[in-house]
Amino acid sequence: MARYVTTAKTDWDPETAFDYLAEFSNVADWDPGVSRGRSVSADPLEVGAQFEVEASFLGRSVPLTYETVEIERPRRVTVRADSGTFSSVDTLTFEPEPSGGTLVTYDADLRLKSALKLLDPLLAIGFNRIADKARDGLRERLAGDPPAAT
Repeated sequence: MARYVTTAKTDWDPETAFDYLAEFSNVADWDPGVSRGRSVSADPLEVGAQFEVEASFLGRSVPLTYETVEIERPRRVTVRADSGTFSSVDTLTFEPEPSGGTLVTYDADLRLKSALKLLDPLLAIGFNRIADKARDGLRERLAGDPPAAT
């Protein structure tokens, strides 16, 4: 198992931060390890919403379909993807800051399946490097202007 938890502060209000990040196709905007994200659901902000993501992992392009498995607007969202070799569960929480803005916590849990679980210690090392880049991208995006209202 590889797990990575990080926190980012943004001037965005909780609803704006939640709506942007809960629509998980937007991961391509801030995670340099993701080349493409696309919503395949009519309502991307509900349980069961699906997102196609093209991620780079260990030098390979990995297509994943994430599904929203838990959503509590504007406080928490959890998405999950399963491949033949691993599962990924990503949870984002949103806490309003007393001085304004939002504290966003991103918790990513990556688990290898079957006999590959023996490689978990090596996975954790590689995953931390990838996750550090995602953390930096998330912080940079959240420091910028919020998305335009649609």
